[in-house]
Amino acid sequence: MVYAVSFCPLSRYEEFKSLGFDDSKKLTHDRRLELAQIIQDSQDYVGWAVKVISPQDISTNMFNSPINLNQLAHDATIELISLVIQNQVNLTEIYVDPVGPSASYQEKLSKYFPGIAITVEPKADSLYPIVSAASICAKVTRDQIVKGWVWTENGLDHVSKEFGSGYPSDPNTVAWLDENESPFFGFPSIIRFSWKTITNRMEKTNTCEW
Repeated sequence: MVYAVSFCPLSRYEEFKSLGFDDSKKLTHDRRLELAQIIQDSQDYVGWAVKVISPQDISTNMFNSPINLNQLAHDATIELISLVIQNQVNLTEIYVDPVGPSASYQEKLSKYFPGIAITVEPKADSLYPIVSAASICAKVTRDQIVKGWVWTENGLDHVSKEFGSGYPSDPNTVAWLDENESPFFGFPSIIRFSWKTITNRMEKTNTCEW
Protein backbone atom coordinates (compact mmCIF):
# COMPACT_ATOMS: atom_id res chain seq x y z
CA MET A 1 0.00 0.00 0.00
CA VAL A 2 1.18 3.50 -0.79
CA TYR A 3 0.23 6.68 1.07
CA ALA A 4 1.25 10.16 -0.02
CA VAL A 5 1.35 13.80 0.99
CA SER A 6 1.54 16.88 -1.21
CA PHE A 7 1.94 20.51 -0.18
CA CYS A 8 2.32 23.99 -1.63
CA PRO A 9 2.22 27.64 -0.44
CA LEU A 10 -1.24 29.10 0.09
CA SER A 11 -0.06 32.13 -1.88
CA ARG A 12 0.21 29.94 -4.99
CA TYR A 13 -2.72 27.61 -4.40
CA GLU A 14 -4.89 29.22 -7.09
CA GLU A 15 -2.07 28.68 -9.56
CA PHE A 16 -1.77 25.09 -8.33
CA LYS A 17 -5.52 24.48 -8.77
CA SER A 18 -5.33 25.57 -12.41
CA LEU A 19 -3.07 22.61 -13.23
CA GLY A 20 -6.07 20.28 -13.49
CA PHE A 21 -5.71 17.79 -10.65
CA ASP A 22 -8.48 15.33 -9.80
CA ASP A 23 -9.00 12.09 -7.91
CA SER A 24 -6.47 9.63 -9.38
CA LYS A 25 -9.17 6.96 -9.72
CA LYS A 26 -11.03 9.19 -12.21
CA LEU A 27 -7.99 9.74 -14.41
CA THR A 28 -6.55 7.60 -17.16
CA HIS A 29 -3.12 6.08 -16.68
CA ASP A 30 -1.60 8.50 -19.19
CA ARG A 31 -3.21 11.53 -17.57
CA ARG A 32 -1.90 10.47 -14.15
CA LEU A 33 1.60 10.27 -15.59
CA GLU A 34 1.21 13.72 -17.16
CA LEU A 35 0.11 15.24 -13.86
CA ALA A 36 2.85 13.42 -11.95
CA GLN A 37 5.37 15.00 -14.32
CA ILE A 38 3.79 18.42 -13.74
CA ILE A 39 4.24 17.90 -9.99
CA GLN A 40 7.85 16.92 -10.57
CA ASP A 41 8.43 19.96 -12.77
CA SER A 42 6.90 22.29 -10.15
CA GLN A 43 9.36 21.56 -7.36
CA ASP A 44 9.97 25.27 -6.87
CA TYR A 45 6.64 25.43 -5.03
CA VAL A 46 5.13 21.92 -4.85
CA GLY A 47 6.43 19.21 -2.54
CA TRP A 48 5.43 15.59 -2.06
CA ALA A 49 6.45 12.39 -0.31
CA VAL A 50 5.22 8.80 -0.16
CA LYS A 51 5.12 6.04 2.43
CA VAL A 52 5.23 2.50 1.04
CA ILE A 53 4.07 -0.40 3.21
CA SER A 54 4.87 -3.83 1.79
CA PRO A 55 2.35 -6.69 1.73
CA GLN A 56 4.53 -8.59 4.22
CA ASP A 57 4.61 -5.68 6.67
CA ILE A 58 0.84 -5.26 6.51
CA SER A 59 0.22 -8.97 7.08
CA THR A 60 2.77 -9.15 9.91
CA ASN A 61 1.16 -6.20 11.69
CA MET A 62 -2.37 -7.50 11.26
CA PHE A 63 -1.61 -11.10 12.24
CA ASN A 64 0.76 -10.44 15.14
CA SER A 65 -0.74 -7.38 16.81
CA PRO A 66 -4.18 -5.84 17.33
CA ILE A 67 -3.85 -3.41 14.43
CA ASN A 68 -6.00 -2.98 11.34
CA LEU A 69 -5.69 -1.23 7.99
CA ASN A 70 -7.26 1.94 9.37
CA GLN A 71 -4.61 2.19 12.07
CA LEU A 72 -1.84 1.54 9.56
CA ALA A 73 -3.25 4.29 7.33
CA HIS A 74 -3.48 6.70 10.26
CA ASP A 75 0.09 5.96 11.31
CA ALA A 76 1.34 6.49 7.74
CA THR A 77 -0.51 9.81 7.49
CA ILE A 78 0.89 11.04 10.80
CA GLU A 79 4.39 9.99 9.73
CA LEU A 80 4.10 11.86 6.42
CA ILE A 81 2.77 15.05 8.01
CA SER A 82 5.51 14.89 10.63
CA LEU A 83 8.10 14.50 7.88
CA VAL A 84 6.86 17.66 6.16
CA ILE A 85 7.02 19.62 9.42
CA GLN A 86 10.50 18.26 10.20
CA ASN A 87 11.62 19.66 6.85
CA GLN A 88 10.76 23.16 8.05
CA VAL A 89 7.52 23.53 6.10
CA ASN A 90 5.15 25.90 7.91
CA LEU A 91 1.90 23.97 7.68
CA THR A 92 -1.22 26.02 8.43
CA GLU A 93 -3.89 23.85 6.76
CA ILE A 94 -4.15 20.08 6.32
CA TYR A 95 -6.71 18.24 4.18
CA VAL A 96 -7.10 14.48 4.49
CA ASP A 97 -9.16 11.85 2.69
CA PRO A 98 -10.39 9.69 5.58
CA VAL A 99 -9.90 6.06 6.36
CA GLY A 100 -12.60 5.18 8.87
CA PRO A 101 -14.91 7.71 10.57
CA SER A 102 -14.02 11.30 9.67
CA ALA A 103 -14.83 13.02 12.97
CA SER A 104 -12.71 10.80 15.21
CA TYR A 105 -9.86 10.80 12.68
CA GLN A 106 -9.89 14.61 12.52
CA GLU A 107 -9.89 14.80 16.32
CA LYS A 108 -6.96 12.40 16.45
CA LEU A 109 -4.92 14.41 13.94
CA SER A 110 -5.73 17.65 15.75
CA LYS A 111 -4.20 16.22 18.92
CA TYR A 112 -1.03 15.29 17.06
CA PHE A 113 -0.79 18.62 15.24
CA PRO A 114 -2.31 21.34 17.46
CA GLY A 115 -2.58 24.82 16.01
CA ILE A 116 -3.06 23.60 12.44
CA ALA A 117 -6.47 23.79 10.74
CA ILE A 118 -7.28 20.18 9.84
CA THR A 119 -10.09 19.03 7.56
CA VAL A 120 -10.84 15.32 7.22
CA GLU A 121 -13.54 14.89 4.61
CA PRO A 122 -14.82 12.01 2.47
CA LYS A 123 -13.85 12.33 -1.20
CA ALA A 124 -11.24 14.94 -0.29
CA ASP A 125 -9.20 13.67 -3.23
CA SER A 126 -11.97 14.99 -5.50
CA LEU A 127 -12.72 18.16 -3.53
CA TYR A 128 -9.24 19.52 -2.82
CA PRO A 129 -6.61 19.61 -5.60
CA ILE A 130 -3.74 19.31 -3.11
CA VAL A 131 -5.21 15.99 -1.94
CA SER A 132 -5.74 14.99 -5.57
CA ALA A 133 -2.04 15.58 -6.19
CA ALA A 134 -1.14 13.34 -3.26
CA SER A 135 -3.52 10.71 -4.61
CA ILE A 136 -1.78 10.84 -7.99
CA CYS A 137 1.66 10.53 -6.37
CA ALA A 138 0.48 7.46 -4.45
CA LYS A 139 -1.15 5.80 -7.46
CA VAL A 140 1.75 6.42 -9.85
CA THR A 141 4.23 5.16 -7.24
CA ARG A 142 2.15 2.03 -6.67
CA ASP A 143 1.87 1.38 -10.41
CA GLN A 144 5.63 1.71 -10.86
CA ILE A 145 6.33 -0.66 -7.96
CA VAL A 146 3.95 -3.27 -9.34
CA LYS A 147 5.25 -2.88 -12.90
CA GLY A 148 8.84 -3.34 -11.76
CA TRP A 149 8.11 -6.00 -9.15
CA VAL A 150 11.05 -8.34 -8.52
CA TRP A 151 10.11 -11.73 -7.12
CA THR A 152 11.81 -12.52 -3.82
CA GLU A 153 11.10 -16.21 -4.35
CA ASN A 154 13.12 -18.40 -6.68
CA GLY A 155 11.62 -19.95 -9.79
CA LEU A 156 8.88 -17.41 -10.45
CA ASP A 157 10.28 -15.77 -13.58
CA HIS A 158 7.52 -17.44 -15.60
CA VAL A 159 4.73 -15.95 -13.47
CA SER A 160 2.71 -13.23 -15.19
CA LYS A 161 2.70 -9.72 -13.75
CA GLU A 162 -0.71 -8.96 -15.23
CA PHE A 163 -2.23 -8.58 -11.77
CA GLY A 164 -5.17 -6.41 -12.77
CA SER A 165 -6.24 -3.61 -10.43
CA GLY A 166 -5.88 -5.67 -7.26
CA TYR A 167 -9.59 -5.40 -6.46
CA PRO A 168 -11.50 -8.66 -5.89
CA SER A 169 -14.18 -7.49 -8.34
CA ASP A 170 -11.61 -7.26 -11.15
CA PRO A 171 -11.78 -10.40 -13.36
CA ASN A 172 -8.10 -9.97 -14.28
CA THR A 173 -7.14 -10.04 -10.60
CA VAL A 174 -9.33 -13.09 -9.98
CA ALA A 175 -7.81 -14.84 -13.01
CA TRP A 176 -4.28 -14.14 -11.73
CA LEU A 177 -5.15 -15.54 -8.30
CA ASP A 178 -6.69 -18.65 -9.88
CA GLU A 179 -3.60 -19.26 -12.01
CA ASN A 180 -1.01 -18.68 -9.29
CA GLU A 181 -2.37 -20.25 -6.13
CA SER A 182 -0.17 -22.99 -4.68
CA PRO A 183 -1.94 -25.74 -2.71
CA PHE A 184 0.87 -25.57 -0.14
CA PHE A 185 2.47 -22.10 -0.17
CA GLY A 186 -0.58 -20.09 -1.14
CA PHE A 187 0.68 -17.13 -3.16
CA PRO A 188 3.89 -15.22 -3.93
CA SER A 189 4.91 -12.48 -1.51
CA ILE A 190 3.33 -9.71 -3.57
CA ILE A 191 0.03 -10.89 -2.11
CA ARG A 192 -1.09 -9.65 1.30
CA PHE A 193 -2.07 -12.78 3.22
CA SER A 194 -4.17 -10.77 5.69
CA TRP A 195 -6.44 -9.71 2.80
CA LYS A 196 -9.84 -11.27 3.51
CA THR A 197 -10.17 -12.35 -0.12
CA ILE A 198 -7.02 -14.44 0.30
CA THR A 199 -7.79 -15.87 3.74
CA ASN A 200 -11.22 -16.97 2.50
CA ARG A 201 -9.72 -18.65 -0.57
CA MET A 202 -7.02 -20.42 1.38
CA GLU A 203 -9.43 -21.69 4.01
CA LYS A 204 -11.31 -23.42 1.20
CA THR A 205 -8.45 -24.63 -0.98
CA ASN A 206 -5.32 -24.94 1.19
CA THR A 207 -5.59 -27.64 3.81
CA CYS A 208 -2.40 -28.96 5.35
CA GLU A 209 -2.49 -31.89 7.79
CA TRP A 210 0.53 -32.44 10.04
